[in-house]
Amino acid sequence: MELRDKVAIITGASSGIGEAIARKLSAEGVRLVITARREDRLKALSAELPGPCVYLPAAIELPQTPQALLDLALSSYGRVDILVNNAGMFVAGSLDTIDLDALAQMTRVNFDAVVRASYLFARGFKQQKAGAIVNVSSIGAYLSSSSVGVYSGLKHALEIFTSALRVELKGSGVRVGTIAPGTTDTEIFDHMRARGETVRADQTPQLDPADIAAAVHFMLAQPERANVARLLLVSSAESV
Repeated sequence: MELRDKVAIITGASSGIGEAIARKLSAEGVRLVITARREDRLKALSAELPGPCVYLPAAIELPQTPQALLDLALSSYGRVDILVNNAGMFVAGSLDTIDLDALAQMTRVNFDAVVRASYLFARGFKQQKAGAIVNVSSIGAYLSSSSVGVYSGLKHALEIFTSALRVELKGSGVRVGTIAPGTTDTEIFDHMRARGETVRADQTPQLDPADIAAAVHFMLAQPERANVARLLLVSSAESV
């Protein structure tokens, strides 16, 4: 796909992987619509990017947000070509202490919102016979740990959902895939450190968000005949 002048929507773009993807695609000439909760971060990022960028401060799990993003893209650029579902949250804890309401919120953000956005944009992409959806999964989709069972389960479900959507859209011109990053230096670990929690990732080399952004660019830049269905990118110190 020739990326210059394409239009991409990126969720969770206010920091970390989403921000890095926005910077990478903008540098490649992609016109952007970015979203996250923190308007100040979105405004600052939009001003720094080299190419056109509009932003929508919103909670991605709200049912109206995907349609609002589509409307903003169409009113700003007249089309949409790429959807990157990156927004997510991380909740972990033991059976006896974990916050069940926080788990429900994570389900809404990490899975329900991705399904809604993927279906909405896939319908439009199918009609225009072109488009790409990249859903950001996690190394957690392939791991079993007593403290992160729901997080890992949601990421595994995301992998299966994305694969099924890809199969459903075969021959339509729409490409669909997941990228599963390994341990990446993002705000998730900053929040854990701030709470005084032990961050095991500090003991091994971590990926940089820019590494994930480069991989997403690789997925999108493939020729139209090629679809990177699943990409697992881990640090040199990790095994799955």
